[in-house]
Amino acid sequence: MEELIARVTQKTGLDAATARKAIGIILGYLQKEGPQNEVNQLIEAMPGAMDAIEQSKTGASGGLMGMMGSMGGGVMALGGQLMGIGVSMGQMQPLGKELFAYGREKAGEDVMGPIVGSIPGLSQFV
Repeated sequence: MEELIARVTQKTGLDAATARKAIGIILGYLQKEGPQNEVNQLIEAMPGAMDAIEQSKTGASGGLMGMMGSMGGGVMALGGQLMGIGVSMGQMQPLGKELFAYGREKAGEDVMGPIVGSIPGLSQFV
């Protein structure tokens, strides 16, 4: 997980704590919305992924963005949650690209392809 956090901070300019929380939010979203088998394989292939998911659930941000995130709403709600922790629109795409590139390295395209393909709107961020 530390390698991924370092890559994300380098690409996005986020601090490590925000990068970890953002990764956890995205992985948690994939857990909820993606194909279970592939998402489980991805999480198993990324040491520290479950910890990041659990940590992202604590201290959820309030306000309108946090409320949108808790109401559901697909990729837009995910974006709202990320904005709620301080990830800008301009940082979301490089964050997603780096996370999914790392996922492909660790779990393979056979795992990542179905995940990206199954969630409407996700491809624009990866």
